[in-house]
Order: sequence, then C-alpha cells, then structure tokens
Amino acid sequence: MIEGPILLVEDNPDDVLFTVRAFGKNHMGNEIIVAGDGEQALRLLLPSDGSRPLHPALILLDINLPKVDGLEVLRALRGDERTRALPVVVLTTSNEERDIVDSYRLGANSFVRKPVVFGDFVEAANVLGLYWLLVNEPMPPNRGD
Repeated sequence: MIEGPILLVEDNPDDVLFTVRAFGKNHMGNEIIVAGDGEQALRLLLPSDGSRPLHPALILLDINLPKVDGLEVLRALRGDERTRALPVVVLTTSNEERDIVDSYRLGANSFVRKPVVFGDFVEAANVLGLYWLLVNEPMPPNRGD
C-alpha cells in the first residue's frame, strides 16, 4: 500500500462522512485529511509561508467548492512542479460534460461521479483505493521534471 495521507477536498459534511466511512469499511489505512474548500487545499499543498507542503498519496477533489473551485485548484496543482505529479481524482456529483472535459484538460487523473447510495459509495471507494493505493505505481519523489 502506498504510504501517505489521502487529501479529501470537500465542503459537504455528509460527503466527508460518507467518504471517511467508505474508506474505513474497505480497511484503507491511509489517514484522511479534509480540506473544506479550495483555498484550504492550496494552503496545505502549496504553502506560501515556507512551511512543509502536504504530500498526499491521493487527492480526492470536488469541483463545486467555496472560495476557490476545484478546477482552479487543479489548475494550480498542475501548474506547480511540487504538485504536478500528484494523483488527483475528481470526485463530484456533477454530471456536466463540460466539467468532465475541463477536469481532464486541466490534468485530472480520473473523473468519478459520487454515488448517491452508500453501498455504491463504499464499492466506489474500494475500487479507487485498490487502484490508486495498491495497483498504481506513483511517480518517485522529486522526479516530476
């Protein structure tokens, strides 16, 4: 299993609870750190105060966020050498084709619609966790050039 936390960028408390419970039910041992808006996510990942940036194993990013929306977060992450290679899965309720196209154009690794039924959400979390934390081979640290 890939070490490191999962950064969940989500403003809906119910979706945060669903995601944390779903990953727990699937026995994913990675810590889940929650950023409640895009601005907080960027502070964690691209701190401007010289503090050490968070380097998550996986970022689960909602699109519809307060302060800074998910697509702007994605644009900032892909535009910075420190975060360019981090795996980002857009996890959203949006079913707008424009959001799918924009997410991939901006460098998302995957686009997943949040299942509404908890059992389906658990299954989706299992598939995401298995692939991104067990199967996928991440970019080695400091090799994103």
